[in-house]
Amino acid sequence: MALRVCSRFFSSRLVSAEASSCFPSSGPAPRTCGRTGVFWWVPSSSISSEVFLSRLMKSEGLEADSGQRLPASVPLDSVEQTSLLMKVPDQPDKPRVLQVAVVGAPNAGKSTLSNQLLGRKVFAVSKKVHTTRTQTLGVLTEENTQIILLDTPGLTTPSKVKRHQLEKSLLVDPWNSVKTADLMVVMVDVADRWTCNRLDMEVLKCLSKHPDVPAVLVLNKVDLLKSKDRLLDITADLTCGVVNGRHIRVRPVMKPPWAEKRPDPDPVSPDGATEAKGGADPGSGLSKEQLEELRTRRGWSNFKDVFMMSAMDKEDVDTLKAYFVAAAKPGPWRFHSRVLTDQTPQDICTSLVREKLLENLPQEVPYSVTQLVDLWREGADGQVEVCVKVYVKKESHMRMVIGAAGRTVAQMAQEAGADLSRIFMTPVKLKLSVKLKK
Repeated sequence: MALRVCSRFFSSRLVSAEASSCFPSSGPAPRTCGRTGVFWWVPSSSISSEVFLSRLMKSEGLEADSGQRLPASVPLDSVEQTSLLMKVPDQPDKPRVLQVAVVGAPNAGKSTLSNQLLGRKVFAVSKKVHTTRTQTLGVLTEENTQIILLDTPGLTTPSKVKRHQLEKSLLVDPWNSVKTADLMVVMVDVADRWTCNRLDMEVLKCLSKHPDVPAVLVLNKVDLLKSKDRLLDITADLTCGVVNGRHIRVRPVMKPPWAEKRPDPDPVSPDGATEAKGGADPGSGLSKEQLEELRTRRGWSNFKDVFMMSAMDKEDVDTLKAYFVAAAKPGPWRFHSRVLTDQTPQDICTSLVREKLLENLPQEVPYSVTQLVDLWREGADGQVEVCVKVYVKKESHMRMVIGAAGRTVAQMAQEAGADLSRIFMTPVKLKLSVKLKK
């Protein structure tokens, strides 16, 4: 086992493996980003196999002057985008490819990570859950390697979808993405102290349904975790003390009586408990006995590697990107190198408008709002004029969307327009009109 963490940490903790251990620093030059008592935290720490670390260090993706491609952009014309998606890939010498499914509970940071890996914002991101409604695809092409990212909706239950009147795609798309994946990335929000010590039941179902798909655990938002010394406790819980087939042991230090107590959440959420009484879950394909066994678990013992990182930190993301490049297998590219995403320009526009609605409207209001691109016109000066109609179900919701003197809708249009300008690399003038849906 090789644990890429700061050795200062082990003055207060002991992590041991049945195999020999080494502690190389993370990245070309270790840097300190946080400190709690005697614990120094080095970002993008990982627990990984020695063989894979050796491949990672030799990977071309780690070379500083490797001449990486600039992030692609999305064509303004939907016909051109469709043509680009159907275009025969420009195969390099010795092509390599890896299809990665990014899964996890809602609001774990999946879309944020995908955007950072691509180097351009093409997926909607907000602080509210269920921002991503359907599976979307991103393509990262560097030298002879193509990484296909499947950004999925947060795994949820049928009862929640019915209660909040969400799209059925939230129940289907995450499972379908794993079927075709070469690697599964399971993201966990470690800043959520009530859920960080137990994998979501839907995530466990997905892992159990596809045990043949290699999986890595990504502990996200470590920059928001006040007590960094909890990271190894969380890792031990979520991996059942086993990483890449090797046992790890974590010996906690003696803590004073006033030290923070780790929450012990209920094994199953209220929704999960309700569905458990019905026996087997037909959606997951697991038997009643398998589900009962999963409810006794906190984590999954078959993770190949563990990353501790912040999806907002470029160095952390680059480390994970290099891992993907090293994990890629020989095979033909599936998309042309100019492809960035499978979304049409209009899809990107409506998803970003939905992002702004989620960010600016209270509670459940944005979930009942729909968007439709009414006008998409390219001007002679290169500026793109876009008009999006926002449909609401109640007059009270209309007043919320418009805001006092139209300030709220104007702010959302300005923010979404700025994002679109960066994606398409051309000025975009966006207008939002609010309509009452009859």
